[in-house]
Amino acid sequence: MSDSALSRSVEGHVTALFGRDTGRASVTFLGTEQLDVLRFGPDRGGVVRYLTLGMSREPMTASDSAVRDPAGPRAELVLSLRGHRDSVLRRLAVLAAVPAVEGRPVAPGAGLDLGEPLWDGAPFTAVLVGEPGGLIPDLPIADALDDPAFAAAAPVRFLPVLPMTTNEAAFKRVHGPEALHQRWLAAGTDLRDPNRREVGLG
Repeated sequence: MSDSALSRSVEGHVTALFGRDTGRASVTFLGTEQLDVLRFGPDRGGVVRYLTLGMSREPMTASDSAVRDPAGPRAELVLSLRGHRDSVLRRLAVLAAVPAVEGRPVAPGAGLDLGEPLWDGAPFTAVLVGEPGGLIPDLPIADALDDPAFAAAAPVRFLPVLPMTTNEAAFKRVHGPEALHQRWLAAGTDLRDPNRREVGLG
């Protein structure tokens, strides 16, 4: 499989929805391939999308797995915010490198802790991984590469990441992601607001 062909297909899949990117950054970590983070927008509602590109080159495999399954799950991360917060570019790439660096697959319901502000001045230090499909449809590998040999391969999924404060991340670890979602829903929390307040957790 051509990594570059897959990355081109992923980028084309997203630009068909959002138009051309309005900025990007490239980051390389020791022992990993280059990861890009693309910025799209703002759209008419002022929402900016930040999307990783390169995380899906390799299927996600747990560090204790003896065999790498080429048909395993592949994903990219998507962060939606009202307004530009371009200092998030490198930090989002850090989160996208988790499967390669830590051998930890990223799936809906998972929490990813950055240990520092998600962008300069942010009150959020972690993200909750949401369910894919609502914003960007899955991209079948066979379609992306125009190769029926990959018909059984898992599609590239575009996983939304939802910023969490330190306390929200701790609440999620104890009570689970659904309980945190319910708190956000009950409070009418706008998860795209970069200046939102921490939800009540008492």
